[in-house]
Amino acid sequence: AVGSPSLVARVGGEDYFTDENRVLKRDPQQDYHLEYAMENSTHTILAFSRELHTCDTNDKSITESTVRVIWAYHHKDMGEAGQNYHGSNRGTKSLRLLNPEREEVSSASLPYFDLTNKDVPVPDKDTTYWCQMFKIPVQHEKHHVTKVEPLIQKGHENLVHHILLYQCSSNLNDSVLDYGHECYHPNMPDSFLTCETVIFAWAIGGEGFTYPPHVGLSIGTAADPLFVLMEVHYDNPSFTEGLIDNSGLRLIYTPVLRKYDAGVIEAGLWVSLFHNIPPGMPEFVSEGHCTLECLEEALGAERPAGIQVFAVLLHAHLAGRAIRMRHFHNGEEQDLLAYDDEFDFNFQEFQYLKEERTILPGDNLVTECHYNTVDRIRMTWGGLSTRNEMCLSYLLYYPRINLTRCASIPDIMEQLQFIGVKEIYRPVRTWPFIIKSPKQYKNLSFMDAMNKFKWSRSEGLSYNQLVLKLPVNVRCSKTDNAEWSIQGMTALPPEIERPYKTEPVICSSSSCLNCCSFLILLCIVYITASTIGNTDFGPRKHKQQ
Repeated sequence: AVGSPSLVARVGGEDYFTDENRVLKRDPQQDYHLEYAMENSTHTILAFSRELHTCDTNDKSITESTVRVIWAYHHKDMGEAGQNYHGSNRGTKSLRLLNPEREEVSSASLPYFDLTNKDVPVPDKDTTYWCQMFKIPVQHEKHHVTKVEPLIQKGHENLVHHILLYQCSSNLNDSVLDYGHECYHPNMPDSFLTCETVIFAWAIGGEGFTYPPHVGLSIGTAADPLFVLMEVHYDNPSFTEGLIDNSGLRLIYTPVLRKYDAGVIEAGLWVSLFHNIPPGMPEFVSEGHCTLECLEEALGAERPAGIQVFAVLLHAHLAGRAIRMRHFHNGEEQDLLAYDDEFDFNFQEFQYLKEERTILPGDNLVTECHYNTVDRIRMTWGGLSTRNEMCLSYLLYYPRINLTRCASIPDIMEQLQFIGVKEIYRPVRTWPFIIKSPKQYKNLSFMDAMNKFKWSRSEGLSYNQLVLKLPVNVRCSKTDNAEWSIQGMTALPPEIERPYKTEPVICSSSSCLNCCSFLILLCIVYITASTIGNTDFGPRKHKQQ
């Protein structure tokens, strides 16, 4: 049953929906077609199909965005009086129904190694980033990692929010392996600062990632990671005490080399207080730019023929509602590189592209994030906590080049001028910096001033329009903390239509059995004697600016 805005149920082989009062009604337009059904003493199996866009107001269009699948059942068949109430036999799961599956080569016989934390004490605070160094055990001969699987400690599925793996300086020694430490802490080891290049990213709700047959993550050569840092973001909003975690990643590899080495580019908004969202906004759009200038220099020097993107991970936090990765070539907008118009904070995984996308020197990439802050009374700031926000895209591509970050941050002074700030104390000796005038903001940090401003929806809308046009500071980074010469320059965002307008849905009157744009869903309910009637199925290292 595909839910929201209405629950569509399979009852007696028919298409039903619920109204605003949760009353189940038969849909006058029957769009779901039963393909197969089977039942035995333990299982009920239903396979049904429908068009992706039925143009029935009681159905939800199925796109490449996240879909909340809602299911419910009763262990007794429907009687003359109608359906039976499901009770606790219900649940929901977020899925991307159209995310193409990878043909997975059997990895059962392939070697692997695990990078896992050892008895990490998770503090009783809402956000903790824990960093641990590891040494790649595969050395002296090139291999390719073909699959990465999350190893999340049982019961900690909601505690472990994301895991990032960074390549560190190869000049380190084994002494860095002796201990882990809280990331971004004043006392963290200096060796952590050498780890700037993301080589893999996993986020909550995601499953294992399998590389395409012609691509792999290279390990074992002098150019490959020897020391890596694993960053685990623990999200503990209930401040639970005494949690001990042993989560991490499993890397499966092969000596049979693939044709290309994979790389990762982090694009979007540099995580910074310069990224901020007013309270009370039903819609606010932020943009992070992988600019023409950065791609022109990096790709022009490294790969004039371009790179091939094959998967994208879109990332935001609790206020995120939709993310789109826009692609421009010679000033002309191409099809979206990736998107999720139904973003679910608790379900984030790489989207495989149906067709690989070529990125060329001089292209623009824009990560467009939509937020909702109607339930907040203070500014939302770019930052590490899940109560802060991010707007990031991680691009998996080949062949690997020396570009790890292609991002931006908007100018801050014009943001402050919007709320009436005239002058700040210079030179800047504190962070956040302090305002000098006018009087109502004197000696306040810019964060306090932004929170003091009387935000209305109209003011928030005007502020949004301003921010999207501000000059941006370009972030264009290499591995090992090196930077392309374009790093730190100021650029203007491209002249584009804001926000992106989706293509209108074209309705089809033909049966879904005779058209190509339809989906077949398989629903399996497993019931045992003991459960009948009572079943419940159950970022990189960001620098603060």
